[in-house]
Order: sequence, then C-alpha cells, then structure tokens
Amino acid sequence: MCHVTKRRASVIVLACLALVAVGCRDLRFLVPPASSGDGRYHSEVFTQVTMTSDIIYGSSVNQQGQTVSLGMDLYEPSGDSFDARPAIVWVHGGSFRSGSKASPEIVDQANVFARKGYVNVSISYRLSPNGCTVINAECITAIIDAKHDAQAAVRYLRANASTLRIDTTRIAIAGTSAGAITALNVGYGPEDPGTSGSPGFDSSVSAAVSLSGARLLTTANAGEAAALLFHGTADSLVPHQWAVDTVAEAKGAGLTAYLTTWDGAGHVPYVQNRTAILDQTSNFLYWTLTPYASGH
Repeated sequence: MCHVTKRRASVIVLACLALVAVGCRDLRFLVPPASSGDGRYHSEVFTQVTMTSDIIYGSSVNQQGQTVSLGMDLYEPSGDSFDARPAIVWVHGGSFRSGSKASPEIVDQANVFARKGYVNVSISYRLSPNGCTVINAECITAIIDAKHDAQAAVRYLRANASTLRIDTTRIAIAGTSAGAITALNVGYGPEDPGTSGSPGFDSSVSAAVSLSGARLLTTANAGEAAALLFHGTADSLVPHQWAVDTVAEAKGAGLTAYLTTWDGAGHVPYVQNRTAILDQTSNFLYWTLTPYASGH
C-alpha cells in the first residue's frame, strides 16, 4: 500500500506533469520513496565500488561454429555486509555485431547502482559478423543468441546466489539499443531459456529496463516482468513506435509497463538524459525489486 503524505502528493503531481508520456496509473513508480531505511537501493549510500572482471558465466557456439566463452564484470558496493541483495544484469548495445561489456553508459549505471547497494553484472554475449544491419536470418539468430546468453547470466546469478549474496527473487535486466532489445526479450521470454550455461535454474526476471529498445521475437504474457522504456521520437535505428507497441502489448497482458518519450531525440540519448534515466530507473527498481518497497 502506498501512503501519500501532503508533501509527497505535491511531488507526485509535479512528476506527473513532467512525465506525462509515462502515465500516472501507479504513481509510486515515478517518485522516490518517502523513506527507505538507510537509503539503500535508492540513494548512493556507498562511496566505493569493487569490480571483478571477466567472470565466466557460460559458453555457446556462435554463428561461425566456434565455441566462445561468455564473460561478465561484477560491480558491487565495497564493504557491504548485506546478504540477499537485489541484482541487475546490464547488456550493452552495438546492433548485435559490436560493443562490449565495458560500454561507457553501462559501466556508469553499474557503478551508480552498486553505490546504491545493488549487485551488478555487465555481460558479454555472442555477436555476429553483420548483426542487424538488415533484418535477415543472421540478424534473427543474433537476437535469439543474445537472449539465450543473457538468460544464462541470470541463471548464473541464481546458481551462485549464496556466494554473490543475491536474492534470487529480485533480479532485473537492463540494456541499451541491442542490449535493451535483449533485456525486454528476457523479460518477456522465459519459456525459451537456451543452453548457454547454468542449466536447471530459472531464467525469469522481475523487471526490465530499456534505453532505445523494444520487444522483438517474444510475446508479453501475464506474470512476466515489469518494464520501463526510454525512447526518442527521432530514433532512426529502433523506431519509437516499436517501443509504443511493446508497452501497449505488455499492458494488454496485465503487466506494469512505462514509456518515457523524448521528442526529437535520436538513438541512445544517454548523456543528455542521464539524470532522468538514473532517477526514473532508481525509482522503478526500488518499487519493483527491493524488500523495503512493500512498507511504503
């Protein structure tokens, strides 16, 4: 239950006016919590982040018939003693043919959310020679491969939850461009897990966050992930209408889904919208994932 104070109600009204494109059906997703204990999971309560690079989470055969290792970089708050922490899987962009887990906007967000108390992993996944420069069989295979690899990363977190101190019921996935498509496909496609690693564990997530992405090759169904999408109307690579359609389908399935639209913005407008992206994502994940949320 969301208890709204007079001051908080004013904040909600202002948020609605500023974020009309998102919609105000459930206002708590737009505003910070009235209180969050020590600030964990919403404010940056840690000053340092510990990063562990190149953890192997699985392997798969790429489109050239080669078996490739799949790696992730782990970002977590330094000195954190909490167990059962929520986790975020971050997926880079690059048209399914390029990019890396060191993508600047992904690393930035992983560090920010680590300082808030989340466990974060930025992953590599199978890329193809031409990716999705055109929509053809190679592109479709690359999209499916990326989804399966990201699902293996989710399963790895569950398989190693004790060591990583992760709450397996509170896992989100987020990405940019091709990574955003992948994040939504994982959110809406748990029934097709692939075989890239950690078999026998659940591939589903509770939340998906997309910057310049849309659902492709999967279908939103009841009981699947909540989603937050960011998109520019002038995106020439992933049309804004695809994001609109994704949200409409998700809502039609009874799922929580929001779209923040920037008029005139192109593909991946992260730098100019960084504050809005971090703030809205922080609010969304707080209300979707954290153990404190039910008390506010």
